[in-house]
Amino acid sequence: MRKKLCWLVALCWPLLLSAQMGIALALSLPLRLSAQTVNDNNTPLHLMKPAYKIGYGIPTSQEVKQTMDRVLRYIDGETPAALVDKTTGRAVTRLKDINEHTQLKQGGFRLTSYEWGVTYSAALAAYEATGDTAYLNYVTRRHRMLADIAPAFRKLHEQGKSIDGNVRRVVDPHALDDAGAVCCSMIKALLADASLPLRPLIDNYASYIKDKEYRLADGTFARLRPQKNTVWLDDMFMGIPAMAYMGRLTGDAAYYDEAARQVLQFAERMWVPEKKLFRHGWVENMTPHVAFHWGRANGWAILTLCEVLDVLPENHPQRQPVLDLLRAHAEGLAALQHHDGFWHQLLDRSDTYLETSATAIYAYCLAHAVNRGWIDAKAFGPVALLAWHAVSSSVNARGQVEGVCVGTGMGFDAAFYAYRPVHVMAAHGYGPVIWAGAEMIRLLRQQHPKTNDSATQFYDEAVPTDQPIFNYDGRIRF
Repeated sequence: MRKKLCWLVALCWPLLLSAQMGIALALSLPLRLSAQTVNDNNTPLHLMKPAYKIGYGIPTSQEVKQTMDRVLRYIDGETPAALVDKTTGRAVTRLKDINEHTQLKQGGFRLTSYEWGVTYSAALAAYEATGDTAYLNYVTRRHRMLADIAPAFRKLHEQGKSIDGNVRRVVDPHALDDAGAVCCSMIKALLADASLPLRPLIDNYASYIKDKEYRLADGTFARLRPQKNTVWLDDMFMGIPAMAYMGRLTGDAAYYDEAARQVLQFAERMWVPEKKLFRHGWVENMTPHVAFHWGRANGWAILTLCEVLDVLPENHPQRQPVLDLLRAHAEGLAALQHHDGFWHQLLDRSDTYLETSATAIYAYCLAHAVNRGWIDAKAFGPVALLAWHAVSSSVNARGQVEGVCVGTGMGFDAAFYAYRPVHVMAAHGYGPVIWAGAEMIRLLRQQHPKTNDSATQFYDEAVPTDQPIFNYDGRIRF
């Protein structure tokens, strides 16, 4: 029986194989005919959709806000606005119960760090752009809590008792990192709502920046690490915007003068004109002054320029040099954008990884400068939108921001920067993503982007067509 079965299979197998081949040939024939009929004469091949890895084109405001909202929901859960007793873990709900064992309830991020100062400013911008009170409430709740608890913690600190380090930054700042970004966010909040009890904290922060921060002989903000008299590009943002906003808050022109002076003195040391980029660090007694163009530090620099220009009076004598610097920096950055929308960890070294926090800061700053009329929408609008696609792709389903370089000191070799780790708990990415999203919504509202011949273009007027190709000579022709 087994022999007969084997003989039958052997006899039928060629027939079965032939039938399978025939079926396969029949199925492939339409595809072959179709492929043969597509050619340059009968098909607009240039309109074929490119295989973008990240995304391209013009998002809707709703799509942008969905990304922002995921981030807000995530950070809201990771930054509880509450006090606990560190010895028992129990909640401390009454101000009179605050003692040396009381601390801010710990989540994934620190409520008083400079990264969270960025986040507060970003959330305020998001509220202004969207009207969604969830963003305003996020900031107001935390600002108010810090203002409410500060007097009790200050008293303990003055008594020589050890207090929570996160609150110590508020009552006794030791560095620009402690003061500038949070101070600036509080000034913005107070300018929008004069009833907020933030002025004592603002004055304390501003006093540190103006009177206590270490400086070079000419008054430029500096540090004693990693070398004596080191200027950090990061410190443009950590100190200067707060000074400019104090000018807006108080009406004292001396603050404006200090902000503009600091910007230009930083530029004297840090700006590399042939690259149209800033170096990360400058050491007074170093020869030569080496230049590593770290992405996020350049982000802090252009963000500083935007923040200062937002409040520096139009007739201020140093406004034009600051504006010229921003325009040059925008050109240098745009030229180095990766085709997937990101920028590299070291901006001019394409063998270093693509980094999200710098990309998000550039997305905000370029879009903001376009919206303010400081740079040309036609030249920089597409760059900003491409950057947003990159940023949006880095926000995962939980609302975490991926691809963010962790906190970074200063080095003078490429390996130091190239091998810095990335981590979803690096706080530096969250505020910039929300800030970039808020400005994208403004960009989509104020500007006139449209796809023409498959490319993102910005026009001087709304374009009333969705045709893939149209002509424009001051009027829409299609």
